[in-house]
Amino acid sequence: MGHAHAAASLLPVLALPVLAALAGYAGAAAGERGRGRRWPWARTLSWTAGVLLVAAAVVLVPDGFAGHMAAHLLVGMVAPLLLVLAAPVTLALRTLDVVRARQLSRLLRSRPAQVLGHPVTAALLSVGSLVLLYRTPLLGRMLTDPAVHALVLVHVLASGCLLTAALVGPDPAPHRPGPRVRLLVLLLATGVHGALATDLYAVPPAGVPAAEAREAALLMAYGGDVVHVALAVVLCGQWYRAVGRRRARAAGPARAGRALPA
Repeated sequence: MGHAHAAASLLPVLALPVLAALAGYAGAAAGERGRGRRWPWARTLSWTAGVLLVAAAVVLVPDGFAGHMAAHLLVGMVAPLLLVLAAPVTLALRTLDVVRARQLSRLLRSRPAQVLGHPVTAALLSVGSLVLLYRTPLLGRMLTDPAVHALVLVHVLASGCLLTAALVGPDPAPHRPGPRVRLLVLLLATGVHGALATDLYAVPPAGVPAAEAREAALLMAYGGDVVHVALAVVLCGQWYRAVGRRRARAAGPARAGRALPA
């Protein structure tokens, strides 16, 4: 069975989670607005675009190594950025009942969440797994077995969301390290990603034609760089705004003190 035919057969299975993700987020956002609490339309659009991008990458990806690379780039890097910037955890905390919201809050503060949510752990799960995928026999299984490819895509999406949230997520993250650590992890992940793309270009995986491997490697290198630059821009923007808020808070008491009569 070709990959395109296998992907088409996934449409009935894929439709339910896609519709549930779109309807659930839209309903929660509409509920916030109905209660008179603002929820940015940009976040709703970001979530919608991310979910639809995942569905399109699964269904419309062409056959071949380059097609799989394109799907992994979209599902593992582009879609996670859109989904994470939609702040789904914040929306959930605002719309869940008190008991469930407290349970979710405790989960976010738990030790496992602290470990998994650390940028180093997330980078190892995301970028490190690419090395395992493209330099072991798992690649051959993925290219020939649609079920294996589906499992790989689930991992790529989950680990991509985890890394993106650890680096630039707007949702609450009580144990997240400072921006310097996150920026360093991003730079290291970018280096490993680029080195792997260069290695794939020079030494194609077993069973993959050289021309196709070079096409996939270039896609991995340049497409990955675009997303990494976007992550760096978002991270630096968040850092700049956080510094501005701290300075404003520090200047507030000073201004108030100068305003007091002698």
